[in-house]
Amino acid sequence: MDAAYAAGIDPDNPLAALVVGDRPEPVHPNEDWVTVEVRASSLNHHDLWSLRGVGLAPDRLPMILGCDAAGVDPDGNEVVLYPVVADPADPRGVSILSEHHQGTFAERVAVPRANLIRKPADLSFADAACLPTAWLTAYRMLTARGRVAEADSVLVQGAGGGVATAAVVLAVSLGKRVYATSRDPVKRERIAELGATAVEPGARLPERVDVVIETVGAATFDHSLKVAAPGARIVVSGATSGHLPTVNLRRVFAMHLEILGTSMGTADELAELMELCVARRIRPVVDGVHSFSAVRGAFERLASGEVFGKLVLDHTR
Repeated sequence: MDAAYAAGIDPDNPLAALVVGDRPEPVHPNEDWVTVEVRASSLNHHDLWSLRGVGLAPDRLPMILGCDAAGVDPDGNEVVLYPVVADPADPRGVSILSEHHQGTFAERVAVPRANLIRKPADLSFADAACLPTAWLTAYRMLTARGRVAEADSVLVQGAGGGVATAAVVLAVSLGKRVYATSRDPVKRERIAELGATAVEPGARLPERVDVVIETVGAATFDHSLKVAAPGARIVVSGATSGHLPTVNLRRVFAMHLEILGTSMGTADELAELMELCVARRIRPVVDGVHSFSAVRGAFERLASGEVFGKLVLDHTR
């Protein structure tokens, strides 16, 4: 079957390790697994990091990439795949598809039957395929970790990428005052169109915020601390600019701040997210939809850093 996979590891030029070609049919580790016909999938920065060798060891190659997908199960049901798999071989006790088990950038993928969540009819395969990683992470950051129901205002650092853009859309839909930073003036215009107040990184805000969505790390963390209201939650799910920021601990304890880490979310939270998208007519921000035959071009777009929202692969063309 056709697939996009990591044939090697290249920290400096990750796309050199990407191969698009024939791979064996999915293998079921046990009888609880099933094969899903993939209709759409979406890219994440996780896929580029895998090609660089982060989280993907050479002894697991070749590895089909991709965490996210929507498709059709053996019974003909339209489903979304929850990408987190119980994995005793991983120190975390779990792994994400494409780390230890083959991923979703293929015609078919094997997953535990328990990881299948029925896709709402009102969501297209393309929209549903955007949700399991970036959007689920943003949803959990806002709800379970950030307790956004108790908040009036939210700051999203580095909006433009999948998680940050999802956080903007979700926080706006939940009725919060949303601020979002970006270095790119074009992205700031697009952020404003989503209903947020777009500002430059480090800019003074008209108020202190109750929740900060932090995926950037060292470059923005001091700003996140300074704009946080007393008792605010700073929720961290990434550190694209560096993972060792300077933290003013006096501000943390004097302002009663909470710094919370998170990654992904639960299967139940993914189902809740889909219900929210249907109920409030929320749809993912999509940078572009690429045919599966153009998967390399989608990876090049992701690597360019110019993406706003999600990149989707249509496996039907």
